[in-house]
Amino acid sequence: MNPEKFVMTLPQIARRRFLKGTGALIVSFRFFSPISHGLAALGGPAPQEGREATSLDSWLAVSPNGIVTVYTSKVELGTGVETALAQMVADELDVEFRHIKMDSGDTGNSIDQAVTAGSRTLERGGPQLRQAAAAARQQLLKLASVQLAAPVEKLGVENGVVKVVGSPEKKISYGRLIGGKQFDLRITATGTGWDMKVAPEVPAKNHKDYKIVGTSVARLDLPGKFAGEFTYTQDVRVPGMLYGRVVRPSIAHARPITVDDSAVREIPGVVKIVQRESFVGVVANTEWSANQAAGALKVTWSAPSMRFPAGPEEIYQYLQNTKSYKEQVVVDRGNAESALTSGSKAFSATYRWPFQLHGMFSPSCAVADVRGDKATIWAGSQGPFFTRKRIADLLSVPERNVQVLYREGAGSYGRLESDDAAEDAALLSLAVGKPVRVQWSREDEHVWEPKGPAQLITIRGAVNAQGKVVAWDFEDRSFPWTEAMGNPMLASRQIGLKGTTEGHQNGFGGGGQIYTFDHQRVVTAAIPWVQPYPTPLRTSNLRAPGDLARAFASETFIDEIATTTGADPVEFRLRYLEDQRLAEVLRQAAKHAGWSKRPPAKPSSGKSKVSGRGVALANRANTMVAAVAAIEVDKSTGKVAVQKVVVAHDCGLIVNPDGLKNQIEGNIIQGVSRALLEEVKFDESGIKTVDWLSYPIITFQDVPEVEIVLVNHPEMEPLGGGEPSIGPIPAAIANAVFDAVGIRLREIPMTPRRILSALPGNNLGA
Repeated sequence: MNPEKFVMTLPQIARRRFLKGTGALIVSFRFFSPISHGLAALGGPAPQEGREATSLDSWLAVSPNGIVTVYTSKVELGTGVETALAQMVADELDVEFRHIKMDSGDTGNSIDQAVTAGSRTLERGGPQLRQAAAAARQQLLKLASVQLAAPVEKLGVENGVVKVVGSPEKKISYGRLIGGKQFDLRITATGTGWDMKVAPEVPAKNHKDYKIVGTSVARLDLPGKFAGEFTYTQDVRVPGMLYGRVVRPSIAHARPITVDDSAVREIPGVVKIVQRESFVGVVANTEWSANQAAGALKVTWSAPSMRFPAGPEEIYQYLQNTKSYKEQVVVDRGNAESALTSGSKAFSATYRWPFQLHGMFSPSCAVADVRGDKATIWAGSQGPFFTRKRIADLLSVPERNVQVLYREGAGSYGRLESDDAAEDAALLSLAVGKPVRVQWSREDEHVWEPKGPAQLITIRGAVNAQGKVVAWDFEDRSFPWTEAMGNPMLASRQIGLKGTTEGHQNGFGGGGQIYTFDHQRVVTAAIPWVQPYPTPLRTSNLRAPGDLARAFASETFIDEIATTTGADPVEFRLRYLEDQRLAEVLRQAAKHAGWSKRPPAKPSSGKSKVSGRGVALANRANTMVAAVAAIEVDKSTGKVAVQKVVVAHDCGLIVNPDGLKNQIEGNIIQGVSRALLEEVKFDESGIKTVDWLSYPIITFQDVPEVEIVLVNHPEMEPLGGGEPSIGPIPAAIANAVFDAVGIRLREIPMTPRRILSALPGNNLGA
């Protein structure tokens, strides 16, 4: 195994120092390019009714000039999957990468391959497109065989041109063979969504023959983004478009008692005040008028029908004391309960993980054009077909009458699997009979977005006299995702739609299941949280849902056992790892971090600033990750500075090394931010983290140095790279804090106040 090593050092330049050094701040705006590129024909392209997965023409088309258009419901979220999918198709067809055109996220022009989430796009969607391409190549060779009067086995393909082996003058391009025409070929397609198997009977290429897969092809989406010419959802414009804003209460479960529009009448450009049950909004000719009208509209809201949680303590008590409605037993080996009493030393700890925001850089936005019983939606939804069904339910129309056209939003991280703005825009458009654009404010986004759920985790363990782990009992108690399919979102709830489920369990997996102990029990419990009305504390999947908290708990707990028994944390983990891929990433991370055996620092150390290093592991959807964090703790202020993170990463076949590195870097940075800074604050009156000041995230000057070690397995299918590497980051930092100052932190975020409170001699409270 020859892991590829990548080192990236990000300069630590404070913005204040940068501005002071330059002496000027120059701000440049480009007003016209994104708008003009975002101009959409009214109604969008006509939906292709009757698209069937068993038709090869539903997956791709070849134009006369040889351009191959690939139709997919998988969408680009900034993770580079569109580029990687294009690489897989180009390799299978033997065409140049630049001749692949991705047509993504149009429900009228693609097959439902399920939501783009869970780091499963390359693993599940990739083979679907590859096999469709393999079927197309097979059919093209059959057509060429007739045209060139040569058997298929005597044909080869280079850059989209079929040639007779040994007679290079006898050739014909894909474009000439079928350009502009349909394949009119039936293929096998069984199952649905990301479980669909497409043309499995067609042999695909051997990985040894790949030429484009495995190379760092430049991402398709970046040039337009760098030039300020990319069309985000916020840039979409359609002829005759109006602007809408929704007026919502500041507290949960309130209904409008009175709506006074007297002040709104003085605002020019207001088209309509819309009220439908508890849904209240305004529509105007301009964004400015809509914002003014929303602010001027005087709505008297009822008292909430249910009390909002008073704060984190109440939430954690609720998690602890409420009966779960569903439990997933991840591991049940031996008799953990009995073994806990037989060990020579017992361990136990409870860990807290808070509600956290997705924190999209640009708040939610969508454009809807509802005409009669038909609707066209331009949105950044991670699941265009999910959004299609939700809009159809909202408007009480058949799904076939709704077309969703994907336009990327600036951020997501799971947020846009539940696309609220699309529903808001649809209701307002229905009310005025014209296309309406809805743009949420920053406060709207922070308050009303569905949060990553809080979790409460309890672990008990025991070791024998030789320091061997003889018992491991892990329980994760978490809220489900209230915004799962089957439950209505904000606008739908406000007009009276009812949910049918308790929500979707907060990820799967568990804690410590990557290790093998003789007596081991790992359980994840879903605690009821679906409310009868909209609530600011609704929940949804947030990047690597559930995994960060579970890794934080299990990886700091096993670290505690290791250090208490006098074992090196790396060597101790290796004793219980049966999966050799996991063991290898651990060895690689330790090697490249220069890991050395040493006892942790003494809490009584006289230095003000002390350094530490910590290690952690994670396995998400069979992608293996190990992280080593080097940190510094300022004992006078309690601030933790993450100086360097080394990550070893194994996601099977690497399709695009540079794109994968981009994702790992982003995961590390966001992982540091979520570990040290991010926490939703609230009390009985509602959400208090309403902007970036009240919900801080990491800034450029605190971004650590990053070193990435890629472990490639070309013989495997590609696995996910968009989420797994964030999983071990908080745990690695927490273990490094212990290494530096000898304290075990069991609550996120690791704020300066919590650090100071845990240090001996301080009594500040958490």
